[in-house]
Amino acid sequence: MSYQVFARKYRPRTFADVLGQDHVISTLRNAIERDRLAHAWLFVGPRGTGKTTTARILAKALNCPEGPSIDFNPDDPVCQEIGNGTSLDVIEIDGASNNSVDNIRDIRENVQFTPTQGKFKIYYIDEVHMLTSAAFNALLKTLEEPPEHVKFIFATTEPNKILPTIISRCQRFDLRPIPTETIAKHLQYISNKEGVALDDPAAWAIAKGADGGMRDAQSMLDQLVAFCGDKISEQNVLEIFGFTSRETVASLATSILSKESPTALELIHQQAESGKELSQLLGELISCLRALLVTRLDTNAGNEGFPSEIWEPLVSASKGIQTDRILNLIDILADSEGRMKWAANKRLHLEIGIIKAIQSLNDARISDVIKALAGAGQLQPAESANDSTSSLAEDNPTAAPAAASSTSDINHSSPAPVAAPVATNQPTTSPSAESNPPSRPIEAPAKEKRSLDDLIEAAPEQTAEPAPELNAPQHTEETSPTEAENKEDESPATDDSFYQDPLIQDALEVFKGTIQS
Repeated sequence: MSYQVFARKYRPRTFADVLGQDHVISTLRNAIERDRLAHAWLFVGPRGTGKTTTARILAKALNCPEGPSIDFNPDDPVCQEIGNGTSLDVIEIDGASNNSVDNIRDIRENVQFTPTQGKFKIYYIDEVHMLTSAAFNALLKTLEEPPEHVKFIFATTEPNKILPTIISRCQRFDLRPIPTETIAKHLQYISNKEGVALDDPAAWAIAKGADGGMRDAQSMLDQLVAFCGDKISEQNVLEIFGFTSRETVASLATSILSKESPTALELIHQQAESGKELSQLLGELISCLRALLVTRLDTNAGNEGFPSEIWEPLVSASKGIQTDRILNLIDILADSEGRMKWAANKRLHLEIGIIKAIQSLNDARISDVIKALAGAGQLQPAESANDSTSSLAEDNPTAAPAAASSTSDINHSSPAPVAAPVATNQPTTSPSAESNPPSRPIEAPAKEKRSLDDLIEAAPEQTAEPAPELNAPQHTEETSPTEAENKEDESPATDDSFYQDPLIQDALEVFKGTIQS
């Protein structure tokens, strides 16, 4: 038998062999066990996550001799034909090369024929998003109401290009990228089967570079075996695929957090001269900072595969950096990553992004200014005013609303000179008038409760006198007792009971005390 690559040799054959897609496998197994089979399935996911493999396993479960059954024998001739793509009842179609209306018409004509061996006639269309709109429209009616012996399975990497009318007629399953740890363990399993010594750091580096695709990881391992032989180290992986070691990423992150621009630029220069992929280096750096951020928020989070001897010094270097600073670093580097995708000189954009990230650690923020003002005691006047208001409220609960309103007005108004109403509203009296007290003293009722609004409405109208200018000269004139009596007779009569009320007196005292403070 000719040589088979690892991606084909170790392709999953049963539901139990599929890794990293438990949510899809569990749903399909339950549907088969409970005889709740749909007529169309749509598998969506990135490359190498198992769309075609899952479709073939589902076809085996449906058309096995004792099927539909989840416990089928993968070595059965019918299952082997389905796995090899040679079964007459399972037709695999490439949507990229068979995307015309004529191809869909052939399918519509052939669905009327019954299967030859199995229970169902299954049509599997890979990259179904490549079909034209006319081909999709020609498939609509058949897809919605196919014959009982026909099943459709679609697979795509770009579901946004499929018509919504097609998606609504299928059960959609989203296959996720396979976790890095799962890929690394499976690579170790394959290496043990093949008699290859694969170091754990090397397996992790391959899994990290595969970016969630099991097929890509297996192809990389196959290439490494051809290059290195029976022993594969992490250095071999870095040399062949241009990956960056975790030590280099940690050193670059530490130099950024320590604000050492020369050291960071020297690391970038070394990586560029050795032919490393700078876009991959920046992606690893962003992942490292993201892991630091998550660790800051959740101490039980993982460390992105960094060994403890590398991770602990990195965490210690980031303790002096605030969380919002790390967020800003990630934003700056993410912008640089977006520009590097379309730039010819990737090194230039990477260096500019690193310099901006380091300089952002020294930028002053509004939060820093507020903390500095609070530490210098600039916020004390407002706090003392609030404390005085609260103490007045405790001494006199009735006057608390007036004190609070006057305090808020002072805090929010411009610093203009304010004249106390007591000085302007009390009339000037002569000594003779003071010596003759009124025949009937005015006293407020002892038990009557009157609100401040009622007292204001009952007050007589007063003509406000203009406030004296600050720098204007003050002229005082001496008046005789006779002239004072004449002026008193000419002035309009006022009701002094309004100002003699205890509630008004308390409010005025609070107002005067607030202004003086």
